[in-house]
Amino acid sequence: MLGCRSSGTDPMEKVHDPDLLSLQQVRDLVARAHEAQKRWATFSQAQIDAVIEAVAEAASREAEPLARLAVEETGYGNVADKIRKNKLAAEDVHRAIRGLKTVGIIREDRENAIVEVAEPVGVVAAIIPSTNPTSTAIYKTLISLKARNAIVLSPHPTARRCICATADVLLKAALKAGAPEGLIGCMTQVTMQATQELMRHRRVALILATGGTGLVRAAYSSGKPALGVGPGNVPAYIERTAVVRKAVADIIAGKTFDNGTLCSSEQSIVCDEPIRAAVLHELREQGAYFLNAKEIDALSRIVIRPDTGVPNPKIVGRAAPVVAQVAGFQVPAATRVLVAELTGIGREHPLSLEKLSPILAFYTVKNYQEGIEVCNRLLEFGGLGHTIAIHSQSDAIIREFGQRVRAYRVMVNTPASLGSVGATTRLFPSMTLGCGAPGGNITSDNISPKHLMNVKRIAWETKPVEQPPARLSSPLASAAPLSPPPPPAPVAAAAPTSSAITQPDRATIARVVERFLSQKGVPRGESNPGHDPGPPSAQAPSPPAPAAGVSGPRPAEFVSESDVRAALARSEKIYVSPRSIVTPAARDLGNDNGVFVEVEAPLARRGN
Repeated sequence: MLGCRSSGTDPMEKVHDPDLLSLQQVRDLVARAHEAQKRWATFSQAQIDAVIEAVAEAASREAEPLARLAVEETGYGNVADKIRKNKLAAEDVHRAIRGLKTVGIIREDRENAIVEVAEPVGVVAAIIPSTNPTSTAIYKTLISLKARNAIVLSPHPTARRCICATADVLLKAALKAGAPEGLIGCMTQVTMQATQELMRHRRVALILATGGTGLVRAAYSSGKPALGVGPGNVPAYIERTAVVRKAVADIIAGKTFDNGTLCSSEQSIVCDEPIRAAVLHELREQGAYFLNAKEIDALSRIVIRPDTGVPNPKIVGRAAPVVAQVAGFQVPAATRVLVAELTGIGREHPLSLEKLSPILAFYTVKNYQEGIEVCNRLLEFGGLGHTIAIHSQSDAIIREFGQRVRAYRVMVNTPASLGSVGATTRLFPSMTLGCGAPGGNITSDNISPKHLMNVKRIAWETKPVEQPPARLSSPLASAAPLSPPPPPAPVAAAAPTSSAITQPDRATIARVVERFLSQKGVPRGESNPGHDPGPPSAQAPSPPAPAAGVSGPRPAEFVSESDVRAALARSEKIYVSPRSIVTPAARDLGNDNGVFVEVEAPLARRGN
């Protein structure tokens, strides 16, 4: 099995229960991925990028055989368009992420004094659909590895072989380029229980879910962070100023791309009444077949499965003539798309839903105001937050349309399916399109490596806290306030040393001491507290001169840490008495180095 190679003596090989086998395989794959990711996280940016390049090249090289395998196994889409999807995932995604920093410091904001550091999330669980199996596997693997994560793929059961074959291509290329074993894993024993085990595994950090609504909901309810996608029910609005021929060509190209399997492919045309005739004529010219009432009814009965409410797998990704045949009628072999003129939206009109096949609903509106209303109703019926297209030459209408519609990708004069994934626009090339809160998703972005890593921020103080005035409950409270600290150094500067911190001057300290002694009833000595004796290094801490009429050394009145350091530098002693005030730091330093000499206080300073 891929990513979990057998030794030939594994007792699990004797087990034939598929659920047990799949559960054990998931646990083995995640354990290997977890260990591999810890090593992968230590790789340099150059090493990461070298592996990514090798994986992308291998995927591009194998784009055609993987596309053929996907069509052969699933029956969805066509080989030519699946090759293009694989190339987009391998080449366009690689180009988009090539210069992206994902190791160490990734950004320095000197103006705001913030440094950003990239951190991987860990092991990514990737749920892969059957509609876009190989391209989604390539895309999710590249963005996960770029963000320094490991990945374990859970294939759709109907696309297991092509997805595992894709993972095998990517893994071999990664290992050859120096990646650790187990970095890319793929389940070959696929069961619902195993997929749930993968999503809930304690070593899995994040879920990348692409699939049906039920599966995405399961991912969100797993207790893990999840990036899922909502369904698409994409309207394409043709406004009266549009270039009709190009608009119709774009819509058909988008709808028929891989037989409509992209969730961002067009599902309905909303057309302004003044250009209705021209649009209908152009549709027929470009291969559209207009369904009559009987055919609309027949197709409506089979397009959506009544038990699940999702598109019928028998028509998903099939060519238009095949879809018609499944519904019980015939159309010309050259038919590219089936068009049904509808007057309503909702469950009683199944063709107004997402169909994942070459079927288009058609609506006529009076003006762009009504067009926006109809488009929003279609989005509300199964595509909120996803994608919409507008074909127009009016910049003002395009801007108003873009602000008012309830979709987060608004494609202008381009196929919706191709523009949304970045094939015909500058959006990030992506096979996972977030729909934001309206679509039940955490983001409205095209998912990229930026969504698969955490960002640590180192922030320097730029707005110092204003200190409240000190309370007068202490004899020290009325002392002069300390000077404010210096402004923060620029981000690139070295951290300040302790000597850069502003200290209170000795005159201030002397005033505090004298006030304290006078409150205790101790008479003032000969020292003048208003006199600034200068910096600590300028004072001779010992031996003090004897007072007049008193024999022996006079003890110091106040000793700071700076006094002790100065005495140590001169190999001198400091004389202290029980009445000397010694700071805690000075006492610790002096006692440790034998600096202090205890003496009696002079009579002039003794109390009664």
